[in-house]
Amino acid sequence: MDRLSWYIAMMSATGIAGAALIVFFTLDWYTWQAIVTAVVIGAIAGWPSAKLISQYIKRNDPLFNPPKRDGVLPDPSAPEV
Repeated sequence: MDRLSWYIAMMSATGIAGAALIVFFTLDWYTWQAIVTAVVIGAIAGWPSAKLISQYIKRNDPLFNPPKRDGVLPDPSAPEV
């Protein structure tokens, strides 16, 4: 996974878990199992959604220009961001 999808994964997992928790509380399920279930749902669904969002952003961004690398290691003289 690339760096963008790591940041998006944190946000999407939190949003998905929060939405699941709101649904559980709306259905009058006020136990610790509801919180754990919402966290698990967020963790499982957060990674694939972040990957899809990251690919969508990079595919539709006209200014995105991925660097060409010859080897496995990145260029040490290249800027970090």
